[in-house]
Amino acid sequence: MECVRLRVKDIDFALAQITVRDAKGGKDRVTMLPLNLSEPLRRHLVRVKAQHDQDLEDGFGRVHLPFALARKSPNAARQWAWQYVFPSSRIAIDPRTGRKQRHHVAEGVLQSALKRAVDAAAIVKRANCHSLRHSFATHLLANAYDIRTVQELLGHKDVSTTMIYTHVLNKPGIGVKSPLD
Repeated sequence: MECVRLRVKDIDFALAQITVRDAKGGKDRVTMLPLNLSEPLRRHLVRVKAQHDQDLEDGFGRVHLPFALARKSPNAARQWAWQYVFPSSRIAIDPRTGRKQRHHVAEGVLQSALKRAVDAAAIVKRANCHSLRHSFATHLLANAYDIRTVQELLGHKDVSTTMIYTHVLNKPGIGVKSPLD
């Protein structure tokens, strides 16, 4: 859900960062935007912007806004910054407002796309969206990121949750830096 709910304003290409809003535990966190994905993501956003511009022209172009923002800033729902990075392919009626607008892509669409990618890559291990999170943590630790940085990037409240991923440290040549280093 963190991926499908991502808004345009939450991607910072200059700092190579993504702000994940209202994540697990209702908190926001900042994580990295891989440099090798910057250009494909920029191209994707060009296509999404064209779709948004067409939606505005057609009298739609609104998205659901979090909390009381819709009341405080009524025009924000049409602004490019608030649009979803991964919008639905169709316009639907928002049951909360009764307005026609574009929502984010359904979570199942992302799950199906991942399954097709895993099959196409002939990966025999079980993989799902959550396993990408595990893979991310494992790769960070394998590349000697310190445990506190990994904790912050994953949004774990307690470092003991992050310590679960240290199983990779049992492999020769892999280590983790102490925050004191």
